[in-house]
Amino acid sequence: MSLLKKLAQKALKKSIWIFHVNTGACNGCDIELLDVLTPYYDIERFGMKAVSSPRHADALVISGPVTRPTVNFVKSVYEATPEPKIVIALGSCATAGGIWFDSYNVVGGVDKVIPVNLYIPGCPPRPEAIIFGIAQALGISKKKIKPLVSEQIDIE
Repeated sequence: MSLLKKLAQKALKKSIWIFHVNTGACNGCDIELLDVLTPYYDIERFGMKAVSSPRHADALVISGPVTRPTVNFVKSVYEATPEPKIVIALGSCATAGGIWFDSYNVVGGVDKVIPVNLYIPGCPPRPEAIIFGIAQALGISKKKIKPLVSEQIDIE
């Protein structure tokens, strides 16, 4: 059992409250995250709810590449979130810096500044991917595929 799953089962038995942080995203990921909160996808059925303060949050959902002006902001939001906390990098920019990974003002993905527990890739990730990623991390849904084991082939 993964550390994240153990943490979630022990500390977050009934619900997980999320706080969204935009560190310079194009708002594509933000719109998809907002779509998850609408009645169509209804993420609250899993006990997940968006809150307006990191002091009330169990998880931080961070979108966008971390830019130099937002480094201290990201650190302060992380420190303001009470333990135990989960950090979710949402989208290609938050996971690795996106198309701006080598720009002068981009530090990189979120993991360059704070520890990340869950990566949800995509540009932007679909609402189904967001729900599935969080549900997988929390142990709400079972994995549907087995890991692929490749065999080495000798070429002689």
